Amino acid sequence: MAQTHKITLINGDGIGPEVVGSTRKILEATGVKFDWEICEAGAEVFKRGLPSGVPMETVESIQRNRVVLKGPLETPVGFGEKSANVTLRKIFETYANVRPVKEFPGVITPFSGRGVDLVIVRENVEDLYAGIEYMQSPDVAECLKVITRLGCEKIIRFAFELARSEGRKSVHCATKANIMKLTEGLMKKVFEEVSEDYKDIEAHHIIVDNCAHQLVRRPENFEVIVATNMNGDILSDLASGLVGGLGFAPGANIGEDIAIFEAVHGSAPKYAGKNVINPIAVLFSGIMMLRYLGEFEAAETIEQAVYVTLGRDKIFTRDVAGEGQKAVSTTEFTDAVIGNFGQKYEKMPTKNYKKIVIPKNTTTSGITHRHVSGLDVFTEVSELPDVLGKSIEKLIEGSNFELTMIDNRGVKVYPSIGAIPEKADFYRCRFMLTTNDNEDIHQDNVIDLLNRFGKKYTWTHVEKLHVFNKEQAFSKAQGED
Repeated sequence: MAQTHKITLINGDGIGPEVVGSTRKILEATGVKFDWEICEAGAEVFKRGLPSGVPMETVESIQRNRVVLKGPLETPVGFGEKSANVTLRKIFETYANVRPVKEFPGVITPFSGRGVDLVIVRENVEDLYAGIEYMQSPDVAECLKVITRLGCEKIIRFAFELARSEGRKSVHCATKANIMKLTEGLMKKVFEEVSEDYKDIEAHHIIVDNCAHQLVRRPENFEVIVATNMNGDILSDLASGLVGGLGFAPGANIGEDIAIFEAVHGSAPKYAGKNVINPIAVLFSGIMMLRYLGEFEAAETIEQAVYVTLGRDKIFTRDVAGEGQKAVSTTEFTDAVIGNFGQKYEKMPTKNYKKIVIPKNTTTSGITHRHVSGLDVFTEVSELPDVLGKSIEKLIEGSNFELTMIDNRGVKVYPSIGAIPEKADFYRCRFMLTTNDNEDIHQDNVIDLLNRFGKKYTWTHVEKLHVFNKEQAFSKAQGED
């Protein structure tokens, strides 16, 4: 007997019920058996007073079923604290955001005929999107960019395994490691380490701005691009524009044993209930779900039927229909796709997909020695750099530290190097131990320094300056030796 797949189904807000309904009808028409468990999340849940937008019964359903198909969710103005979409990704550690980008026949773009067929694999839970932010002063905001070896390795291994599962031959890792040498640099370093385990796949590092540049010049040169959270977010929206926009942008959020399949687009409330929306983004998310479940034949049946509907029959919804072409309704498009089951569009050959292997981490940092060599102390103060520097030097006389530099927004301003940046009233003061380079800072020394500093200035926060295996693990200011 055929397996019945238990799926948590979230219809979503706005146009969600229409595009999810279309997808559900097409999925069921393949003959694959589903047991849909319909749950809520999003706008109506927020309005009932639940700040997360995700009720416990939905969480429990996902915990049972492990696979979710969902429509777009909104966070109404004045309700809720966090996006329900983000809440679902975070609580289930769906660390891999997967965004296929493939040319659709009949959908005319400046890139038509170029053979665009790539996948953006975006780290989904850390980086700047961890949302750790502070106001350091009334006029200075800070966001912590958290990049971990664990997070890098998980997403990079996933990208290589996805390439294998789809028969792809190359993976590009897009970072800004030339500027953020520790955070984005860690992503680059782990990519180079992990790539040694995937000798069958070409591994290329590319600077992210060059990646964006090349995507609009030679998109056909890319197969899989893996990136940190914000870089991946930007690149994936750019890439969807190559093939027709967000109406053609399916997506998946995949963890170790839970997967959430959803379109990238929003809830478009002004079109809700009008039966005019293109369901392809959610439908292709459903195709991704079928492949995740191992239902490759059904996935191929739907995909080819869509290509025939668009490419041969020229049946389009309002977002695609050109001048003089009739636009069909969502339900008419749905029925046309089902009517084309079993047909092939020869210009879009089939691929030999396999189930993706969810990888396990194996690399380590290899750190055998570590110590703390200094401190960065951040302070809000309106004094000029020379006045501030000389004042601090007097305060710390007789301590175990020396003031080595002060910077303002990353540029060294004391001792002066002749720089003339516009100054904010927020400085970083760097203190280094005056004793042996390999000596660790004692907690009492830190307290003593802060007590001396605090006699005249208020410090906002402190960062320890680590040294790992005799290599400095902190960045230098512009102009610092």
